[in-house]
Amino acid sequence: MKLHEVLSRVRLKSALPSNLAAAEILGLDYDSRRAQPGFLFFAFPGAHADGRAFAQSALEKGALAVASELPSPDNFSGPWIQVEHGRQALALASRNFYGTPDERLGVTGITGTNGKTTTSFLIDAILRAAGKITALIGTIEYRLGGEVRAAVNTTPESLDLYRIFHELEQDGGTHVTMEVSSHALALGRVYGVTFHTAVFTNLTRDHLDFHQTMENYFAAKQLLFVPDGTPSPRWAVINQDDAYGRQMETAKLTQTIRYGFEKSANLRASALEMTFEGLRFTVDYQGEKVRLESPLVGKINAYNILAACGAALSYGLNWDTISRALADFRRVPGRFESIEEGQPFMVVVDYAHTDDALRNVIAIARELAPKRVITLFGCGGDRDRAKRPLMGMAAAEGSDFVVLTSDNPRSEDPLDIINDALVGLRRFDTPHVIEPDRRKAIERAIREAKPGDIVILAGKGHEPYQVLKDRTIAFDDREIARELLRASM
Repeated sequence: MKLHEVLSRVRLKSALPSNLAAAEILGLDYDSRRAQPGFLFFAFPGAHADGRAFAQSALEKGALAVASELPSPDNFSGPWIQVEHGRQALALASRNFYGTPDERLGVTGITGTNGKTTTSFLIDAILRAAGKITALIGTIEYRLGGEVRAAVNTTPESLDLYRIFHELEQDGGTHVTMEVSSHALALGRVYGVTFHTAVFTNLTRDHLDFHQTMENYFAAKQLLFVPDGTPSPRWAVINQDDAYGRQMETAKLTQTIRYGFEKSANLRASALEMTFEGLRFTVDYQGEKVRLESPLVGKINAYNILAACGAALSYGLNWDTISRALADFRRVPGRFESIEEGQPFMVVVDYAHTDDALRNVIAIARELAPKRVITLFGCGGDRDRAKRPLMGMAAAEGSDFVVLTSDNPRSEDPLDIINDALVGLRRFDTPHVIEPDRRKAIERAIREAKPGDIVILAGKGHEPYQVLKDRTIAFDDREIARELLRASM
């Protein structure tokens, strides 16, 4: 493909020289270590490194030119293409290079603070139950047909996205379900993607270290539904019970399904029954009422199921297929995941790492009518400090006993993070202990539990590691809990 074709619709700061415009481009990349002869290399400004520092290295490996929103460094000698927006340029170039596969695939994007992962797994399960060959992209893992790949980011860079789209299409696949983070929307990783269906779950405080304000955070989410200068989704599926969901705008040609329990929802749930075995509720859509059952527990999962139903309906799938898939779907790794080693109390691991998510997971536990709820949690380092006391309040308000520990402290002192959370925790009289060593903290929470209690190990969910100041270590709450439970029997 010629360079001018690859850069079609990309906003350039100056015209391409004719000889460069006609050059044959054999590949794209934003990592100089992967640059090859005939490649176009994209150099991004970053928080920790400036991609321009690697531009010369990419050229030495055979790259034909470098594209960046910044001017070339003084020591660079070679073709330099300055664009208006680097990541938007990469997104459009990737789409062009791989032949716009998003126009032929059914791409579903899910955004929101909580519920993205569970909703994406549910949608993918319904599509596969309908006989579709699918890809799933999100926080836990990337799936391409039957292949599972490690997830680098919740939403990968646009080039990696289009590679997945292209591979799926080559394999005969038809549908992609992906989590779309606010970072990805704000940075332009999904710029120009043609979404068949966009889903909004909810919005609560998170990522304000990046977005600064809730208004900015919401504005990033809004870009999935009314994107800047690119096509709007054909369908929107929005949580009508969420205050931000009611504010979410959609484009004039977008068909909209608003789900919830309130009367204003047009995909409406009622008669909710919750037990330890799962959920049952009735859903009403366009005059048709269907009774749904799921092994998932808690009202929050009823919302996730409604969102998945809305996406499935946008693809014209029938209720028989939807009902069967929901009844067969068992769990999402690290989302209220039960750890069973024959103990007389329940232990669950959950990814909850915001105050709202913590309230939700504690509410799920309360709905199961335990004798006590014991909550272990920590807060991440190098992230929004203001949510730490809010998480402390959420844990103390809903729990009978709290174990405050370390999460991923990153470059911060774990005790400083713990002290921030204590400000909120101590606003209540809830009994609590502090144990910075997460393994010892899990042991303490399990030792505290008595028959009929529920122990919640919150914050890390599916993550098999812990990020410390100077290294990342292997650490999986699920495996640690199993080991400690077996040792205590």
